[in-house]
Amino acid sequence: MSVDAPSKGTAPESGTSTAPEARGALRPLLLRLHFYAGLLIAPLLLLAAVSGLLYSLSFQAETFLYRDELRVPVGARSVPLSAQVDAARAAHPEGTVTAVWPSYEDGATTRVLMTSPTVEDGTSLAVFVDPYTAAVRGELASYGSSGALPLRAWLSEFHADLRLGELGRHYSELAASWLWVVALGGLVLWFGRRRRTKRDLFLPERGTTGRRRTLSRHGAVGLWAVTGLVLLSATGLTWSRYAGENIDAVQSQLGGSTPVVSAALAPGGGSGGGHEGHEGHGGGPAAGHAGADVGIDNAVAAARGYGVDGRISVILPADGDGYVVKETDTQYPVHLDSVAVDPADGSVIDRLRFDDYPLLAKLTRYGIDGHMGVLFGLVNQLALAALMVALILLIVWGYRMWWQRRPTKERTLSAGRPVPRGAWRKAPLTALLPLAVVTALVGWFVPMLGISLLVFLAIDIALGAVSKARARARA
Repeated sequence: MSVDAPSKGTAPESGTSTAPEARGALRPLLLRLHFYAGLLIAPLLLLAAVSGLLYSLSFQAETFLYRDELRVPVGARSVPLSAQVDAARAAHPEGTVTAVWPSYEDGATTRVLMTSPTVEDGTSLAVFVDPYTAAVRGELASYGSSGALPLRAWLSEFHADLRLGELGRHYSELAASWLWVVALGGLVLWFGRRRRTKRDLFLPERGTTGRRRTLSRHGAVGLWAVTGLVLLSATGLTWSRYAGENIDAVQSQLGGSTPVVSAALAPGGGSGGGHEGHEGHGGGPAAGHAGADVGIDNAVAAARGYGVDGRISVILPADGDGYVVKETDTQYPVHLDSVAVDPADGSVIDRLRFDDYPLLAKLTRYGIDGHMGVLFGLVNQLALAALMVALILLIVWGYRMWWQRRPTKERTLSAGRPVPRGAWRKAPLTALLPLAVVTALVGWFVPMLGISLLVFLAIDIALGAVSKARARARA
């Protein structure tokens, strides 16, 4: 997105200020930053927007593409959960069951998650079982704690790192680092323009042509999208490598880390004499657990007694831990309570309510789920799709304005001019010093933003030196 300086015929800037000198100098500086950021970062933002649009539509596509695995005819009654787990084990004896997602509504299959040599490291094999007949409906690779299936997982990875691994993460972090800067900068520039009616602030101006019409569309759509873009930028940074580490550190210092239920069994407790790492079956011991085991059905029943019900996942006991039964309904209002159950006697050894989460942890949960399109279900996904379409349009209009600003329109290959450099020299120190301090702090906290800003400055200085040298040569 690049809203550069007004062309001839554009209405003069509106309003008065108690510091007209500072405002007059800082606005061209902001224009120049917005121009360069929009010009150079926009390709990364375009990649993020297109891949984000595809991801937001993947939920419905996944439901259709994997409907045979996900849905079954509704039966009269369900068979015990342990029988469903046994059916999955019988179908894949090479696998080790680690977790179970019981059917959460009529017609939904149960998902049994396994470690298996048939899937890549870090991925589970999801075996889908009919809860009414215990018949295996199929199996698919399952990715991450959200249980994304292959289509959504592929699109999610492409959005995050272009499927280039650690190197590709730099693209998404750079895009997220600049998105909020470009969006808020554009908002300030848009509000600073004089307009004939208040309507022109919120909607494209009527009767305009050329670059002014493009600018009007760019600014009006940007105004409506700016809040969503800033929120996407902020939540996207929580996943990033460098800024994400700083965000985690601050969150920890403020006591906002996400708590986790403790499933650790007391040494020598009633877990039946040690943990030898063999696989259990049916209602007996699970993977990594030896000794008495009340079984998964009783563990789920114990959790329900503490209000953990509905859409849940069950992590089987292993390595000195008990069962962990937790709610996984992320739609608002979320249900994310969890309990730990002793496999020896079915007693609840720890519980955690979402209401007890620190405020920062709750906000982080809401932000991440909103970014992923699961906080408000279909409404969330449609809103994300609309936001991505708006971002794509903003980028296209930004480049079009740059093209329309070229100095000699008769020359097809000429390009748009940036705002003239040197405006910062006219700004008073009382405005420049605080701005420099804030920029340095933000650049330190969001390293990819700081490093790329230094690169922009270096390029700008080099171009200025070349321009001066040419001017002297001509003189």
